[in-house]
Amino acid sequence: MALADRDAIMAYIAQDNPTAAIDLDLEFEAKAETARLRPKLYKTGRVKGTREIVVRPNYVIVYRVLGDVVDVLRVLHAAQQWP
Repeated sequence: MALADRDAIMAYIAQDNPTAAIDLDLEFEAKAETARLRPKLYKTGRVKGTREIVVRPNYVIVYRVLGDVVDVLRVLHAAQQWP
């Protein structure tokens, strides 16, 4: 679901500003990489067993840690209902 979320966000933003879409996507990648390297860095999520990364005020990456794997569950606009 996270990849579909990310694709939808990029497509929506790219309609008006392709450069902004690319910049946001790079931020998503950078934050996810930081989570991979330091999984407990970001705040505990609203759903038990998850953590959340705020990427700009309007976007959140939801992930869980399974052993030494970081599993990205969703990439959401802050206005979206979660959970």
